[in-house]
Amino acid sequence: MASKSGQILRLYGYDLLLASIAAFYVFSVPYTKVEESFNIQAMHDILYHRHHLDDYDHLEFPGVVPRTFIGALLVSILASPIVLAINLLKLPKIYGLITVRLALGGIILSALRFFRVQVREKFGHQVEAFFVILTAIQFHLLFYCTRALPNILALGVVLLTYGYWFRGNVYAALNCLIFATIVFRCDMLLLLCPLALELLLTRSISLSEAIKYCTGIALLSVGLTILVDSIMWKRFTWPEFEVLWFNSVLNRSSEWGTHSFHWYFTSALPRSLLAAYPLFMLGVFLDRRVLFYVLPVFSFLLLYSKLPHKFWMVQELRFIISSVPMFNLSAAVAANRIYNNRKKTLWKLLYFFMLGLLLISLGCTIVTFLASYENYPSGRALKNLHQMSHLADINKWEVHIDTFSAMNGISRFCENDYPWRYSKEEGIPLDDFRHRNFTYLISEHSTVDGFNCLFSVNGFSRARLQLGFPPIILVKKPKVYIHGSTRTEGIMQLKWPGCS
Repeated sequence: MASKSGQILRLYGYDLLLASIAAFYVFSVPYTKVEESFNIQAMHDILYHRHHLDDYDHLEFPGVVPRTFIGALLVSILASPIVLAINLLKLPKIYGLITVRLALGGIILSALRFFRVQVREKFGHQVEAFFVILTAIQFHLLFYCTRALPNILALGVVLLTYGYWFRGNVYAALNCLIFATIVFRCDMLLLLCPLALELLLTRSISLSEAIKYCTGIALLSVGLTILVDSIMWKRFTWPEFEVLWFNSVLNRSSEWGTHSFHWYFTSALPRSLLAAYPLFMLGVFLDRRVLFYVLPVFSFLLLYSKLPHKFWMVQELRFIISSVPMFNLSAAVAANRIYNNRKKTLWKLLYFFMLGLLLISLGCTIVTFLASYENYPSGRALKNLHQMSHLADINKWEVHIDTFSAMNGISRFCENDYPWRYSKEEGIPLDDFRHRNFTYLISEHSTVDGFNCLFSVNGFSRARLQLGFPPIILVKKPKVYIHGSTRTEGIMQLKWPGCS
């Protein structure tokens, strides 16, 4: 029995490590942000409304551009048995949210395992070990691998692309990337073109063979997304073509703010890669094989840097998250070379420098996690409201959720069944709430006429450096306020924490 357990650990130990970290992030921070809202709401509606399309959230709140339902359908199918059990046990729907996030994480980590196995075959067991270590002590890849972003759905297919590329099955790699581009993220075209060009220049493929092997998957992908998404959106649509038209032809994405050309290289990548950032640059010089794989990904970053839609939010490094595994490979190659030569004088200095970088990376990941834990205040606000309100002697609870709260932690999975009812109606002036029949307001405003502030929830504001211990302090301040209607006597009879 012990030998069998040891064999399982040897085969799946790395998977268990990475999956445990990802699952820890899910259970610690189950709520979602606005960037995930389409796919999360779609998963909720598929699981709970099924074929009743008129009840789906996206028809009421369609967003700026449509997105595909294919990823949401796949995750929902995998999660449906567990969600069915949750419904039979009458557990809160938040457990459904955790389930779909774990299902998505399982898909992404399975694709990462496929890539990692190819890394082991090509570069050896030690490089694989360092690849896992670097991935584990970084925050963003494992934190976001369970988040229902179009970028993450595309990441799963891109990891398959990398794996097939390493195996030498280049046409399968191109087919995966074509599927990811057409269905999930049209900007993967910026990775597809450099990769295809490199394969052509190195004579790994021929143009005629590429057309022969890739035309079919392209047509199938277009047909699949048009068929599925036209049904779900109740109109003819190819979502990623509309996104491409909106971002590139109309150039409307720049309306949300832009960054300088170097932002991905000087801000996003250092925060995402941490210790792997200097190591990946060293790895390109230490092993000639690495440059062949890194160059198309680096070109993808250069091309992406020219796009005018890099918002001023840490989450926006998600746009280039597909580059992180390949850069981690290069960093793992460098770390392995340093480790194997650590007894030599110069290499010993590099070895201690590398150990210091790894410890700093771990510290940065802990701080980033703690900040992220406090970054979903409205989700925790609604949870607290549900727990406190059951003592109130009223028959129906009408909750209005303002735009800020809907963007910072609340999704359909956070809602309870009757007698709770929820509204996300936009554009209501603050003075008009007193004339509406809402029992509670979840709002970013501290005062609203006709309502008393019952309690507030703090959220992450900024990080502050200090000379003592700990060296970094996370500053929090009230972000979300829960108000109760003064006309509802049952609310005022309860003892609420109040608002400072």
